[in-house]
Amino acid sequence: MFRRLSLKARLGLGAGLLGLATLLTAAMLVAGMARVSQRIDTALVAEQRLEHYAALSTQVSTFIVVAAEVIQRGLPPETRAERLAGIADTLDRTFASLRRGLDAEVADAAPMGLDAQTRRATQSLAIARMEALFRNTRAALVADTGDRERLRAWLDTFASGFEPQLAGAVNEEKRLRAEILAGIDDLRRRLTLAAVLIGVAALVLSAGFYFGLVRPQFRRLDALRDAARQIGREEFAVHLPDTRPDEIGQLTTETNRMARALAARAAAVSEDRARLGEIIDQRTEALRLANQRLERTDEDRRRFFADISHELRTPLTVILMEAQLGRQGAEPAPAFEVIEARARRLNRRIDDLLRVARSETGQLALEPVPLDLGEVLADAIAETAAELSNAGMTLTAPEPGSTRVRADRNWLRQVVVGLIRNAIRHARQGGALRLELTETDGRGVIAVIDNGPGIPASDQARIFERFAQGQTGSAQGFGLGLALARWVIEEQGGSIAVESPVTQDRAEGTAPGTKIAVRMPLATG
Repeated sequence: MFRRLSLKARLGLGAGLLGLATLLTAAMLVAGMARVSQRIDTALVAEQRLEHYAALSTQVSTFIVVAAEVIQRGLPPETRAERLAGIADTLDRTFASLRRGLDAEVADAAPMGLDAQTRRATQSLAIARMEALFRNTRAALVADTGDRERLRAWLDTFASGFEPQLAGAVNEEKRLRAEILAGIDDLRRRLTLAAVLIGVAALVLSAGFYFGLVRPQFRRLDALRDAARQIGREEFAVHLPDTRPDEIGQLTTETNRMARALAARAAAVSEDRARLGEIIDQRTEALRLANQRLERTDEDRRRFFADISHELRTPLTVILMEAQLGRQGAEPAPAFEVIEARARRLNRRIDDLLRVARSETGQLALEPVPLDLGEVLADAIAETAAELSNAGMTLTAPEPGSTRVRADRNWLRQVVVGLIRNAIRHARQGGALRLELTETDGRGVIAVIDNGPGIPASDQARIFERFAQGQTGSAQGFGLGLALARWVIEEQGGSIAVESPVTQDRAEGTAPGTKIAVRMPLATG
């Protein structure tokens, strides 16, 4: 019957039995300690009562001495009463204390049986007799009489009658205390024996619980662990014999089922892996051919830039030479100055194209140096002035400042020029463009703010991707410029960010507008 129970039920039953044994032990100890505490309290009360008896004996002796003195001196009743009042009051308080203690013990002894109550009542009666003898003697000693012999007879009667009664009370109290102490010792022995018996029973029960229930489950769990390790080594020929319907038996059944399923799955995976190998070989070959095509395309692109550089640099060199010669003349000087300036600008643009070509091949070399950010901004404005004029856009530029940053001058100028040209291309209808130059959090900031239609939120995360197209249908898209600009700025420790629409307090007009800010670290030293 026990084996048919579930594992949870068996473990719970075993734990319950162990818990019950623990509770029984605790209850026995609590009850035993309560009884021991009660007996100890009774013994302490008896000890205190013996101290009261000793005090009573001393007080009675004092009373007898004082009474003998006043009788011997033949003092009148008023004087005798005054001399005996102090010691008599003390004796009254002692008797009252003894009575209260015994009355309380008579009530507390009810659970202990009639015999215990009778013995304590007898003690209380003895105290009452002694108190009555004292009161009678006291009343006789303060009576209105001067007969010394009669007074001395009263005092002798008190002395001879009180002492045996007090001795009897003391002996009874000592015997009661001795019985209490003997009872405590007997209770201790019984508690010790019961604790030993319960401990042995708990040990036997624990051993039976372990060897009869826990240890067999450990063996079954060890078999499950070994099966799991075997499955982990991809050895799926697992069969765990177990017919018990408990939780571990259910787990064993599921493990066998899982091993069979994994074996079937391993066979299917092996077939899929063979087919995947064939597909990978096909895709690898296709990728190799695509890479060859890309390499040819990249080579053609680099050759294109090199050819442009060669074709443009030769005539520009001649233009520069002629412009320098014409500059030496009288009247043609202004025209030749314009030719020379334009030629230099074209030559710089060729250098920019070569830089772009080298960046695509991984050969881009940045040369950060301390520079004036205002000068870079002025160069970019000068380079794009004609384009802004042709677009009919008004430019608001900051006053020249002294913000010095650390960056590559040519590449930073090219980034700012690219941002202005993007604004001309996409925000021409806004008719306004503002440039800002500030210092914030240890960085120099150039901001380009237009009054265009803005950039949709869905496109703002994509404008820095190479060749990304906006969703507005524009054929120009976002091109390569912003992607390259972000790479150039971040490689020099800066950052570039877009904000659209621009907040009303910073907007250039009523259109949503776009703000692109370039932040570069300030030059130190």
